[in-house]
Amino acid sequence: GNVVLPLVGERHVADRPWSEVKDELLSAFRVELRNPSIELTPLRRVYVLGQVTRPGPYDIDPTMSLAGAIAMASGASPDGDLKSVKVVRDGQVVLDGVRVESGLAQVDVRSGDQVFVGRRGWMDRNSTFLVSALISVTSIIVTLAIR
Repeated sequence: GNVVLPLVGERHVADRPWSEVKDELLSAFRVELRNPSIELTPLRRVYVLGQVTRPGPYDIDPTMSLAGAIAMASGASPDGDLKSVKVVRDGQVVLDGVRVESGLAQVDVRSGDQVFVGRRGWMDRNSTFLVSALISVTSIIVTLAIR
């Protein structure tokens, strides 16, 4: 809602057109500077949740994609499944089951979006254990069969 800037102090910017905010800031900076130039970049607040390393709210710039938002949350956790990403916007599921291969980097996010990274399936999470258990059981059976 408010920004605090050097030389001009605190200014209210929420719910105002960017052109109006820019004009006001340029006028305020002209008092202190000869040829002020500013560029405003609105940030979007998105919530990255689910199986990510650091879930929570993130402020991202408008050029960032869905993949960038997930990267801001330090990527998927070891149990996270980037083949199962869902985006909820205004209470409606707008994307469900987005896959990395299908252009996760192309999907845009808007302010207020909730990005959920799903959990890998039980078999995916435990396949190493199952394979090692199967090898162990097989070696025990072979050992007993040889004797």
